[in-house]
Amino acid sequence: MADVPRVEVSTLRVRVRAGATDKVYWDAEWRWREDRGDPWRSRKQRLGLAWQEPDGAGGWRKRAGRCREGWLDERAANVAAVAAVEAFERGAVDQQRAARKAAERKVTVRELAFEWLEWLTEVRGAKPSTIQDYGFLLREPGIAYKRGDRVTAGRIMAAFGDRLYDEVTTKDLSEFLRELDRAGLKPRNVNKHRQVLASIFGYACRPDTYGLGVNPAAGTDKRRENPPAALDYYEVHEVEALASCCERGLHRTSAPLTNPDEIAARRSEDRRDANVFRLLFYTGLRLGEALALRVEDVDINDRLLLVRRAVSAGQETLPKGRQHRFVPLSRPACDALTQLLDRDDFTAPDDYVIGNRLGRRLEASAVRRRYYKACEQAKLRPVRLHGLRHAAGSLVARTNDAVFVRDFLGHTKLSTTDRYLSAKLRPEEYARLDSAFGAEPPLPIDARAQETV
Repeated sequence: MADVPRVEVSTLRVRVRAGATDKVYWDAEWRWREDRGDPWRSRKQRLGLAWQEPDGAGGWRKRAGRCREGWLDERAANVAAVAAVEAFERGAVDQQRAARKAAERKVTVRELAFEWLEWLTEVRGAKPSTIQDYGFLLREPGIAYKRGDRVTAGRIMAAFGDRLYDEVTTKDLSEFLRELDRAGLKPRNVNKHRQVLASIFGYACRPDTYGLGVNPAAGTDKRRENPPAALDYYEVHEVEALASCCERGLHRTSAPLTNPDEIAARRSEDRRDANVFRLLFYTGLRLGEALALRVEDVDINDRLLLVRRAVSAGQETLPKGRQHRFVPLSRPACDALTQLLDRDDFTAPDDYVIGNRLGRRLEASAVRRRYYKACEQAKLRPVRLHGLRHAAGSLVARTNDAVFVRDFLGHTKLSTTDRYLSAKLRPEEYARLDSAFGAEPPLPIDARAQETV
């Protein structure tokens, strides 16, 4: 690059082009390069509506009458083209200066990492939970956790935080990942560290940031992870047993009460908790989607639920996939929602479907704590709360095709849904399997009793 930032422009052309509709436009096209030794590159830019019409011979001519405001005749188009080239040159020169300034500035990996996080938040619009997860990996070593006596390992910052970003090599990163292996971290955790480092240095490679020539993390090895565990989920009778424990208040650890008003309030909360777990099970909603539901999002008459918000790290955002979706409601789901909305207060359209006694949104941590306590009281095997969503997908997959299951759960890819289709076979599939091996179908219970006699 030359000492003084510059851009060379050549061969400016202004042409009339037909658009997708009946309108026609003036387009400018030119070639440009930054240095004499660089190859020429093409640039096109639309200037505006053209006050032209077909001349009948394959060309264009000026339309009759005076050029309207907002349109361009040939003279105005040429003036606009020159202005567009000048603006492009100024922008390209400014970008060169910014890249040079960034290259001359000595930035540490610590500064680069938090600049990357800021870019993810403000430009890419990453979800708060994503930023929170990345922030955990980028913490400084020795910071105490909110609970317990543990402190953060801060492995990335301990290894690279004070080093200049352009001095970190692929060998450095490979040795760091090997240290994580030797420290006993699981392959998935090692890969998370690798992915964060790759994203940070990938940001540094952008021409509008630091123009780093090569991403040093690209040459490191990804660890082979174990396949995901087989889906385990509750059946209907197990979820109903869990909900029954909640309705009886068995998932609470507080002492018995004597105040009648508080007893009534607790009973109402117990019914709410039971129906929250039923709702998650019968709709397949993610917990964050359920907690963000408003009264206006529920249409029990048409048996539809509108998912348009989700809670992520305590903040309300768009749901996963950044798209609203309608969820059809089964009868049990309608019953759970009817009971959740059967109350005297907080029934306005913008009130939460699942709220505390003050009408505020429930905390996800409180819901999880009550869920695991209820599972223990119901003597159920431990299954994660998200397993209620897995259960919904797997049970619906027994009687519906993959596309319906995908839309029901709000997956963006059909491949994500495939996991639910093989969790447990449908009864008719067992029958076809028996038939393939020539096995007789099992006798009805009455017939078995007669044979025994």
